[in-house]
Amino acid sequence: MRKFCCVLLALLPMSAFAYPIDVTKKIDGVSIDYTASDVDGDISSIRLNNYGTNDAVCSVTFTNGPEAPRNRKVTVPAGKSTDTTVKFNRAILKMRIALACSPK
Repeated sequence: MRKFCCVLLALLPMSAFAYPIDVTKKIDGVSIDYTASDVDGDISSIRLNNYGTNDAVCSVTFTNGPEAPRNRKVTVPAGKSTDTTVKFNRAILKMRIALACSPK
């Protein structure tokens, strides 16, 4: 029984599917904050919060290794937040997100 419990505890870290997320941002003239997260093993998400008084237009590029980058364009109204998600065909090993925002 003790060996069985040790094996279960050893396998516990394998059940986590978190992957590292790198975000590079280029924000010009708007007050945008972001929160990137992993939704599933092949789905990634970023939440954009606009704390400014002007609407913002953002371009988000999700890159996962050899797959083609996925681009999303979103408008974030002043004082609001927007979620953007992307699903890849393969499991994500490391997510790179390029965020570029400017006033509308």
